[in-house]
Amino acid sequence: MYVIVVGGGNTGSHLASLLLGSGYEVKVIEERASLLEKLKQELPPEAIMEGDGSSPAILEQAGVTRANVLASVTGSDETNLVVTSLARFEFNVPRVIARINNPRNAWLFTPEMGVDVSLNQADVLSRLIQEEMSLGDMMTLFKLHRGRYSIVEEKVPAGAKGIGIALKDMGLEEQCVISAIIRDGKMTLPRGDSVFREGDEILAVASTEGAQKLSELLAHPVYPVRELKKDAK
Repeated sequence: MYVIVVGGGNTGSHLASLLLGSGYEVKVIEERASLLEKLKQELPPEAIMEGDGSSPAILEQAGVTRANVLASVTGSDETNLVVTSLARFEFNVPRVIARINNPRNAWLFTPEMGVDVSLNQADVLSRLIQEEMSLGDMMTLFKLHRGRYSIVEEKVPAGAKGIGIALKDMGLEEQCVISAIIRDGKMTLPRGDSVFREGDEILAVASTEGAQKLSELLAHPVYPVRELKKDAK
């Protein structure tokens, strides 16, 4: 897979490093001399290209016509929109990703503007906070299918409602698939008659509703507070 990254700042260089480490072919386009020097210290020479990523000629030189993905992550929303529009409508890149710097511009980053996925940092942080608040100890490891599903992890606490109930009886089938149960350091593949035990680590693929339901089954129990009676005199 070939990925073009427009913008060689911290986001672009880190993204390129991760992709190269995963075996992808990557080209980072950057025109600022200071950032180019920094990129040369972090990435192999063949992964760096000097030029203006919003220029059709530069994109063609970078091999945009064979790119599977283009990500525009510059610090300018205007530049990112120009790049993504060119990638989609001029060069027909299959997958186009854009970074949003100013949340007020988020409404512009739509498929009509050539953007498949927009990365709005403020929105991401907000969603993470909301998920952490609503799902308790559940951790979201990864998002799938444009955020519709998540890979989640949670440890089963003592007294959780889901302990001892067979998976087939939890009512999770259409919303949440339990992928693995890690018990005593060993991973087992769950079956319909598998049950959770205290201390188990659960990995699941779930919709938003499924993650919420699983979180309720694995929540810490809430014990009623007893009122202290005053001694009668």
